[in-house]
Amino acid sequence: MSRLTCLLVCFFVSVTRGFEIPTSGLPEFAEYGDLVELAPGKFQFAPEKQRFQRSVSGESGETMDDVDQVTLYSYKVQSTITSRMANTFIQTKVVNNSPRPQNVVFDVQIPKGAFISNFSMTVDGTTFTSSIKEKTVGRALYSQARAKGKTAGLVRSRALDMENFKTEVNVLPGAKVQFELHYQEVKWRKLGSYEHRLHLQPGRLAKHLEVDVWIIEPQGIKFLHVPDTFDGHFDGVPVLSKGQQKAHVSFKPTVAQQRKCFNCSETAVDGELVVMYDVNREEKAGELEVFNGYFVHFFAPNNLDPIPKNILFVIDVSGSMWGIKMKQTVEAMKTILDDLRAEDKFSVVDFNHNVRTWRHDLVSATKSQTADAKKYIEKIQPSGGTNINEALLRAIFILNEANNLGLLDPESVSLIILVSDGDPTVGELKLSKIQKNVKQNIRDNISLFSLGIGFDVDYDFLKRLSNENRGIAQRIYGNQDTSAQLKKFYNQVSTPLLRNVQFNYPHTSVSDVTQNSFHNYFGGSEIVVAGKFDPEKAEQLQSIITATAANTELVLETLAEMDDLEEFLSKDKHADPDFTKKLWAYLTINQLLAERSLAPTAAAKRKITKTILQMSLEHHMVTPLTAMVIENEAGDERMLADSPPQDHSCCSGALYYGSKVAPSSVPSWVNPSPTPVIPMPVLGAQVLEATPPPHVMRVENDPHFIIYLPKNEKNVCFNIDSEPGKILNLVSDPELGILVNGQLTGAKKPKNEKLRTYFGKLGFYFQSEDMKIEISTETITLSRGSRTSILSWLDTARVINQRVLVSVKKEQTVTVTLNKDLSFSVLLHRVWKKHPINVDFLGIYIPPTNKFSPKAHGLIGQFMHEPKIRIFNERPGKDPEKPEASMEVKGHRLIVTRGLQKDYRTDRVFGTEVSCWFVHNSGKGFIDGHYKDYFVPQLYSFLQRP
Repeated sequence: MSRLTCLLVCFFVSVTRGFEIPTSGLPEFAEYGDLVELAPGKFQFAPEKQRFQRSVSGESGETMDDVDQVTLYSYKVQSTITSRMANTFIQTKVVNNSPRPQNVVFDVQIPKGAFISNFSMTVDGTTFTSSIKEKTVGRALYSQARAKGKTAGLVRSRALDMENFKTEVNVLPGAKVQFELHYQEVKWRKLGSYEHRLHLQPGRLAKHLEVDVWIIEPQGIKFLHVPDTFDGHFDGVPVLSKGQQKAHVSFKPTVAQQRKCFNCSETAVDGELVVMYDVNREEKAGELEVFNGYFVHFFAPNNLDPIPKNILFVIDVSGSMWGIKMKQTVEAMKTILDDLRAEDKFSVVDFNHNVRTWRHDLVSATKSQTADAKKYIEKIQPSGGTNINEALLRAIFILNEANNLGLLDPESVSLIILVSDGDPTVGELKLSKIQKNVKQNIRDNISLFSLGIGFDVDYDFLKRLSNENRGIAQRIYGNQDTSAQLKKFYNQVSTPLLRNVQFNYPHTSVSDVTQNSFHNYFGGSEIVVAGKFDPEKAEQLQSIITATAANTELVLETLAEMDDLEEFLSKDKHADPDFTKKLWAYLTINQLLAERSLAPTAAAKRKITKTILQMSLEHHMVTPLTAMVIENEAGDERMLADSPPQDHSCCSGALYYGSKVAPSSVPSWVNPSPTPVIPMPVLGAQVLEATPPPHVMRVENDPHFIIYLPKNEKNVCFNIDSEPGKILNLVSDPELGILVNGQLTGAKKPKNEKLRTYFGKLGFYFQSEDMKIEISTETITLSRGSRTSILSWLDTARVINQRVLVSVKKEQTVTVTLNKDLSFSVLLHRVWKKHPINVDFLGIYIPPTNKFSPKAHGLIGQFMHEPKIRIFNERPGKDPEKPEASMEVKGHRLIVTRGLQKDYRTDRVFGTEVSCWFVHNSGKGFIDGHYKDYFVPQLYSFLQRP
């Protein structure tokens, strides 16, 4: 049995106490050695000019665990931020102490939107370096000389707004390996500050762990803030130092400090180090910086009166918003409505599978109107599916119509705020089509802002939707205060300060200007413009900004002070002399990628593609059009890193170690080892193969329940006709802590005036194991405590966690087994993607068993304790092929019809016919109570029985 130790990255954000450091009274400095050290790791305010002793890595007498087969010798992360342009490198050094070859996987999370610029590794003295190639060229080179025992790739992670860079090498006994990855990104100003996040996941204790963040801002640093994201574990470890224009954050925990507990061999370094700051802003037209043939212009004016706004709140009220999310959204909306000013106009659109409007027209934000809107919002009851397309088009129509009728103040700004927690399930489901519909209908003077709630939402889609329509998107997770985050987001985007912002550089010396901005400027953000500048054509760069503020036209001029900047940067060894060039390339490539997705013709798309490719190669960036070729000096061993289809097959974001296993190996965090330092066992890719039990309880199609009663040797069936988005409890056993729920999804459109529903998502919860399994038609998500990993239906794998076994058979079935004797099988039904009506769905099969407690209930669970039934008086029915009979059950006498249903376990295409007695009216009389009694608010909610 091959073995692999895989330590899953655990991503979390804690809203905890932090500290802010004002700049007043702090002297300027020439070298970093003169920085004023501020509160070394204490997450609290430190008095000015007070100095503290820095924590030192590798204190005397400190030892690592000798029994580790693979030693993480060092883990270093360094970021340098020069005028918002961040360059980060991550370096690790590993030694194989085992007498056998071991697999070492370097798997690093980087922010989506960051561009990888370089990677190198040294394996037992052999160095591999990287180069950027056009994607097809890179793949051709890779196919000519594939490296043996080595792989590399870029993997997208839907869940955490991140991308993973992963490379895997087989390391001989006693050999050493070093990895080094470089990436770059631009820091965008949100909510009045810049935020730099470093995902620290060494996977195990490191002999030397060092993290450094250097900030160089010629404008001057207004404040520096580091929140505590490790629940107080590293109090006293981080050291902050800052001056007027430079700052340094150092995080260097010793081995003892890294341990989760005194005797633990597991590392507590598993999360994010977050650095927040803002810059000083003078009363002028922004900061214009010119260097090395490029310029950047940062524009974020203060002290302006707000402009009147026309705002449409578009709120998701589908079934998945039920409970605390909806309650907090309502509370936040009530506060937001109170903040509207009398000159503002507003309305509310709420949507599930249908779309409603509080008012068909925009109304003034008077006290009586806002009070009425609050009453409307308080009465909302979440239910049904999610029709994002129609909801946005309705909001756009209201704004467009008001503008056409001359009802809007010509000096006002129009915006839409979308709040949603899920993907579209009703109406238009194709995300690219929704984007196109919005783009074609929304006017240039309307900004669209999106707030995604929870882990299920497709945040990439919301970002594209907002970025293409002059807005921004933000995400909050289920463990955060929805109300506070929604109000914070609103405060950022709801304060328009300038309209029709235009930049002009009246010089022939300026070319290829690009920007991140919208036509309107909102408080707390920043407009960034970059371009090329030829100093031979002009000695100075002048900018002229025109904009409309509240009741006035602004003309702002500024000149770049080139000599001062050059002198300032030349004195700092950490400053990036190419920051202007990199920032311009970053902005331009991102802008071209957005234009490419909206190109009106194939010829226009080809032209944009050519430009992106040329810039990606010139600036050494891995983009969607390029690939990174990693090869040794001889060129006879190569690896390839591009942007392949999503691969959720293993643990993202950590170093993990072990001997060679199958490529489809699964996350080993669910395989607890006998002791923390022994490699954890992982089963191979083989799945459980067994003859399906002949008699099971099953739910198939739209949805048909087939209940097998073993004592009576009969099948009884019934349908549930409900709405998309509703969550039905199938099994609820609070005594054993076992739960199975299913969420309905709708067909693409009604057939014969009826919208069919199917199970699109199933949730399993085993309370004693703290294990949650979410199975959708796209992925299989395994969660244990705060740790989460995602498998694809393209995987074939077997995962063991304590008493739970999850077996995945590629594109066919998932079998979940508890304690070897209680099993659930889930079948995947794929349909033709272009089918006008049908959608992919899931079927579930549960053998009857006496393993549940007497308290087991649910649409299926109640029949684990078989009720007494009597079927008699069989007679011809209205349909000659479907006889009728009488059935006595639970004190009811019902008319039932004999028919045929399908079992797809042995024939997944046509199914096997199963005869059953059909109970009409959604099982009324056969199931306890009404089928609506089995609705639950969340995928992991136990059934609350009266």
